Amino acid sequence: MVTLIHTLADHSDDVNCCAFSSSYLASCSMDKMVRIYSLSNFAELPYSPLKGHTYAVHCCCFSSSGKLLASCSTDGTTILWNTQNGQKLAVLEQPSGSPVRVCKFSPESAYLASGAADGTLVLWHVNSLKFYRSGSVKDGSLVACSFSSDGNIFVTGSSGGDLTVWDNNMRCLYAEKAHDLGVTSCDFSSQPITDGEHGSKSFRLASCGQDNQVKLWVLSLNVITGFEMKFKCTLSGHSAPVLSCAFSYDGQVLVSGSVDKSVIIYETITGNILHILSQHTRYVTTCALPPNLPLLASGSMDKTVNIWQLDHGTCVKEHRVESRSRSNIEDWSEDEVSAWLSAEGLTDLVHIFKVNNIDGKELLNLTKESLANDLKIESLGLRNKVVRKIEELKIRLESTSCSIPDEFLCPITRELMRDPVIASDGYSYERMAIENWISNKKRSSPMTNLPLQSLMLTPNRTLKMAINRWFEIQETFNKPT
Repeated sequence: MVTLIHTLADHSDDVNCCAFSSSYLASCSMDKMVRIYSLSNFAELPYSPLKGHTYAVHCCCFSSSGKLLASCSTDGTTILWNTQNGQKLAVLEQPSGSPVRVCKFSPESAYLASGAADGTLVLWHVNSLKFYRSGSVKDGSLVACSFSSDGNIFVTGSSGGDLTVWDNNMRCLYAEKAHDLGVTSCDFSSQPITDGEHGSKSFRLASCGQDNQVKLWVLSLNVITGFEMKFKCTLSGHSAPVLSCAFSYDGQVLVSGSVDKSVIIYETITGNILHILSQHTRYVTTCALPPNLPLLASGSMDKTVNIWQLDHGTCVKEHRVESRSRSNIEDWSEDEVSAWLSAEGLTDLVHIFKVNNIDGKELLNLTKESLANDLKIESLGLRNKVVRKIEELKIRLESTSCSIPDEFLCPITRELMRDPVIASDGYSYERMAIENWISNKKRSSPMTNLPLQSLMLTPNRTLKMAINRWFEIQETFNKPT
């Protein structure tokens, strides 16, 4: 079940965009306003609304730390705001003066991208608030943008229908006509797919458009094959143009909002529809999910933002903690520490940790004394709990071996394949899983939902050898010394 837990009705015109940080929800509107709410109780912050734009605000986004908020407008500017006090830090004017339709921070917030109605794209240095580089697309307005989680590439979408891939030096790597009637939104999953054979990273990308479709892609960049962008499947369900799409933090679900007034929640791997939400009375223009809570926000031309509680919260939390635990704690950002606190039931401490700029390195150095004297946590039981959770985290990290490459998991069962076979859709599956799928009269592909041209299954010996080699390495790595 997905439960509607709150409705925000403060805007006086269409809601154009919603964005989450680990602590806040922001929304922007045709009414020229940007509003910020606390995730603890959904109360609007004292300094909200933010007033600075002279025309409609099309997009808003938070920096990775949550300390900055960017908003862009028909007035041709992108404004940076301080989320601690609502202060306006900078007004970045699009060089062409064209209406700015989309803005997006890079993962580490070194850059801010702004895309305009005339097809121009600008990268800004966030620290210096200076112009860095610019480019443009040939056809249509820029209306969508998303960065890969490593920050090495980003994608823009245009009203002309193209998805364009750029590197972080603004070199165009690839362009494809993705949606015939125009792209409306795109989003990278923050969880990369590891290529077990070449050691490269691939990224899932979702896009949606005026053609009523949501499409999934895989983008890869490695020294052997160069850059590749592969279409994976189309997700059906909407009966009208799709205006927004967004992945959950763990990449397990994808949500989309449409002119048909509905929000659809999909399971990413199978493409199955999990839920259809139909509470909005006009077009759904935006969907967003936070990095640390099982929530969903949907905004609409009915001037409201609906907040939903997702029913898969426990699974998302467990997967998220597992995913973060595979990286070095010292490299955690302040937001990742906040997400860890929330996952461990220590949400009340998120604000204290953020105010004191506790990142992964600082987290490891915390003691009962520093919690009491520096962070001013008065409760002895709470201090003991934090220290115990940190020790448990260290132990779990030390015992965690290398994660299973995504390509070694059966798309149906999400378990390590032992007898992989290739179906006529070109994908590999565990033999028993795909045979059961077909025997249940499902003659369509589990990945694309398109009819299987043949029921023949071909053993994937190359993949099986790669899995066996990986498994042997893991056994050697985990063998007691």
